[in-house]
Amino acid sequence: MRAEVPYGTPGRAPRSAVRYVGPVDKKNALRAGTLAAGTTLMMLLMSSPALALTRDDGDDPGSGLSVIETLGLYVIAPIALFVIIAGLVMVLDKSDRRPKAKAKA
Repeated sequence: MRAEVPYGTPGRAPRSAVRYVGPVDKKNALRAGTLAAGTTLMMLLMSSPALALTRDDGDDPGSGLSVIETLGLYVIAPIALFVIIAGLVMVLDKSDRRPKAKAKA
């Protein structure tokens, strides 16, 4: 007859033995959350978009992009670069396409 493993599964602690050593400290979690939220709020308030309306000395903004230029620059150009790079990798791949047959001894 097999001897029973006291924990049910070798290498695993019994279910009743897994517990917290002490009480979960919710005060520290609340303090950390408050600090993170306060820091985020201050960062958002300090980087107000209203400051962007004031022109700096030497500003010389150019004309805006048309819809076609915007799509070409931010959509078509990245896709084309991806296709070109992927194509070059596939064409210039030096690895064998088919594995060589093993010689029988």
